[in-house]
Amino acid sequence: MSLGQFFSILLARWKVVLAVFVLTVGSVVAVSLLLPKKYTATASVVVDMRAPDPLVGMVLGGTPSYLTTQLQIVQSERVALRVVRNLKLTEAPQIRDQWKEATGGTGNIETWLAKALLRSLEAGPAGESNVIEVRYESVDPKFSAMMANAFVQAYIETHLDLRADPAKRFSTFFDQRAKQLREQLEAAQNRLSEYQKQHGLIATDERLDIENARLNELSSQLVAIQALATESSSRENQARSAADRMQEVLLNPLISSLKADLNRQEVRLRELSERYGRNHPQVVELQASVDALRARVDAETRRVTSGVTVTNNINRQREAELKEALEAQRAKVLKMKEQRDEAAVLLRDVENAQRAYDAVLARLNQTSMESESTATNVSVLSPATEPSSPSSPRILLNTLVAICAGGVLAFAAAFLIELIDRRLRSFEDAFQLLGLPVLGVMPKPVRSRLPFRRSSPALPGRVLGQLPGPRGA
Repeated sequence: MSLGQFFSILLARWKVVLAVFVLTVGSVVAVSLLLPKKYTATASVVVDMRAPDPLVGMVLGGTPSYLTTQLQIVQSERVALRVVRNLKLTEAPQIRDQWKEATGGTGNIETWLAKALLRSLEAGPAGESNVIEVRYESVDPKFSAMMANAFVQAYIETHLDLRADPAKRFSTFFDQRAKQLREQLEAAQNRLSEYQKQHGLIATDERLDIENARLNELSSQLVAIQALATESSSRENQARSAADRMQEVLLNPLISSLKADLNRQEVRLRELSERYGRNHPQVVELQASVDALRARVDAETRRVTSGVTVTNNINRQREAELKEALEAQRAKVLKMKEQRDEAAVLLRDVENAQRAYDAVLARLNQTSMESESTATNVSVLSPATEPSSPSSPRILLNTLVAICAGGVLAFAAAFLIELIDRRLRSFEDAFQLLGLPVLGVMPKPVRSRLPFRRSSPALPGRVLGQLPGPRGA
């Protein structure tokens, strides 16, 4: 639908649009004027979610759902019943007459009245803060302010009761439990004392600590000698496979000197062999000298590497001795522990009984103080005052909403009637509905704009149109 079609429908159905709009706005304004005026009083309380408890030193709130829980408490029937009892509303004859008229005198008047008060109560957070606004609406401004303040006071008292009531019940339970745990602690202490007397054990016995220290020292020595034995075994294997590359051989001055002489003799031997041949007497003599030097080098190398083997044998012997000593010390320590195991079990029983008794005693003291505490993290931020202007009905807001709603309903009614009774209002409608080309458009009659001439409708001199041309053109 184009914009021209939209306005053409509105112009054609302007009476329906105007009627629906006026009817809607008039009805809303009339109802708003006839409704009774109501006044809303607002009291606000702040809930300090980070305030620590003076008894336990913990934060009372802190969770995201804490404020939601407090809102539910404010609007609970328990708070409403406390309001009824604090204000003694059931003693008013007028309220009793209303209760008898509504229920026929059956049921509890306090419960009926509490539910009636809750229907006019509204509580919610003030934005994203920890402030709770308590709003009460009624036809009397003084009564609204009184009820809002009464609900705030009842909420604070209920908040204290919700903390004190469980503490009172827990205090009785912890008192009985503390007596039982004290008896168990005394029995465990007696069993431990009797066992220590029978086996001659004292709490400050240091013999086991000394033996444990010796065992640890032997373990450390064994680890050290095992490392030395591993190293000496590796060096012994190296001496067997590559003795000439060992550090002891390379750093030995005698072997180094013999190797130097051997190198010089071998160089001279090669020179004489090239000059005179291998069978020359000097070459033969020099060859014998080179063999003798090589034999001395091998002998000195074997002598040096034999010390590595001796060292490895010594380390293995020491390792075996330390293992025997360690096993003997371990057996001694285990034997001493056998006598202290049962004592340790009895001692743990005493310690567990002591911890349980201390924990229950601490909780008993804490719950006893909580049951008598009047500390709370809720405080009145601003009490409710008597409202000076009614909160409902809001005539201006209702009128604006009625204007918007009336316009929407008027447009909807016009288009609904147009759908039921569809008419051609422009050449676009004819093209869309009939599916035929438009040959021409007859304009509206032109009237004279001169004031002294008589206006008479006249048609323009020509009609615009476009016909389809011949096929051969």
